[in-house]
Amino acid sequence: MVGMRRVLAVALAVVAAAASLTACASDPAPTDVTVAWAPKGRAAVLVTWKDNGLPNRVTIEGVLSESPSYLKYIPAGEPNRWEIPTSAFPPDGNYKVAVGTGTSQGGVTSKLAKSPVFDTDGPVRPSAAAVAKQGRGVLIRWSVPVAPQDFTPNDPLDVKGKKTQRYVPMIGRPGKMLKVIGPATTSNRQVIKSIKPPYTFQLRTQNEWSTSIGGQVLGLTSSINAAVPRLAQFSVPIRVRGRVILHQVGCDLETPCTSKRATPAGVPVVVLTQVAPGARWTPAARGSTTAGGYYDIAVPTGGSRPYKITVPENTKGSTQTGTSTSKPAYTKSIVRVASAGFAGGNTAKAKGSMVTVSVAVKPAMNTTVMLQAWNRQTRRWVDSKALPMRNGVAALAFKAAQPGDFVYRFAIPGAMMFGRPIDGTTTAQLQLHVR
Repeated sequence: MVGMRRVLAVALAVVAAAASLTACASDPAPTDVTVAWAPKGRAAVLVTWKDNGLPNRVTIEGVLSESPSYLKYIPAGEPNRWEIPTSAFPPDGNYKVAVGTGTSQGGVTSKLAKSPVFDTDGPVRPSAAAVAKQGRGVLIRWSVPVAPQDFTPNDPLDVKGKKTQRYVPMIGRPGKMLKVIGPATTSNRQVIKSIKPPYTFQLRTQNEWSTSIGGQVLGLTSSINAAVPRLAQFSVPIRVRGRVILHQVGCDLETPCTSKRATPAGVPVVVLTQVAPGARWTPAARGSTTAGGYYDIAVPTGGSRPYKITVPENTKGSTQTGTSTSKPAYTKSIVRVASAGFAGGNTAKAKGSMVTVSVAVKPAMNTTVMLQAWNRQTRRWVDSKALPMRNGVAALAFKAAQPGDFVYRFAIPGAMMFGRPIDGTTTAQLQLHVR
């Protein structure tokens, strides 16, 4: 008997539920649900429908998208229209507006009538931006990729025309919020008349549904250090080494911008020199940074002179790099011995034969050099013969008068070039054996 009562109870419950469902759907459903843009811009979607003056409930249904939690009850006798703010629709989805008969107390009492499907695709974000110098300011251009496929073509809320989205230019600086610097535009270029790094330029791209950020340009500041050799042989390249550190601005919409360090490869570096005292600084060599911001540049040398290394102001792609310069460092030149030795390279001579010893130096000086001989008794270099040097070359021919082993060298004095001194030098030891 207990089992029979349970079966009967379940059957009665099913019948009661069916009767209740029939009662809920007893009112006539609204008809002709339409959606269109509300007047005064595209801040809201205007929903209209037809019915017999009954109370209505308005909701949003997702089509392959999650339905947002939007609900509005329209009292009986009110106009059959309602404006839904665009902010109620999640971006980048497909939706319908559903209208039924019902109240907040009695629930829905009719079937739902639904609008055509429409999408809420947001703006197409700029894929790239490039900056170029223009007077004291910059010209920024950006490109926008082709919009993705529209899966609800010609829906009631589609906005016609090529320029359906706008770009709001924004600038951010360290410690400050992103700031709008101009009105929204449909152009793909922006001229900023006066701006210096550091900064971040971004575009707030917006259409009727949502906003996104893209088209970033970075204005970087730079700092540079350098190691320059103190001495250099005349016309022998020196190596100038150092590191470049860039400082870039990072911005979020809701927090102040911050400064970050970067050490990329490919940053141009120029070595400048001042050939004569008071002369203008001119390029001596060029290079660029490698990974980690390091640089190592071969620099041709001449007379004694200062060098300084600079990161020139440059624009490349989506970055504008501000200039920076190291402190000047002085490199003193030393006379370079190009060659020195005995004619024919023969360092073994017979007694009584003629021997020619010579030296050639850079720069090609006109001066007097001293041939010196090593005194084994006093263990000192002794001046042997002063020789004229012309165009950087001096030579002496003499007779090998007595047998033995002898050691010679040339002492070359310093010189002046472009108003600065060049240090003198001595050659390596020149060994001679007389048999």
